[in-house]
Amino acid sequence: MNAIKVSPKYQIVIPLAVREALQLHPGENIRVLQYENRIELIPERPVKSARGFLKGINTMIEREKDRV
Repeated sequence: MNAIKVSPKYQIVIPLAVREALQLHPGENIRVLQYENRIELIPERPVKSARGFLKGINTMIEREKDRV
């Protein structure tokens, strides 16, 4: 776990290892959520970036008769 410090202007620096792991780049948007007593930062990704992430998934599942 990385520790960061809040600047006098309430700014933070995301550690390099986290930026690289999440492939963050300058100018990208990040959602900030407060959940109970913590802050969560969630990168916004374009919908097009999800294209193909289910490639190879098995679509041949048995369905219930009332769900077809």
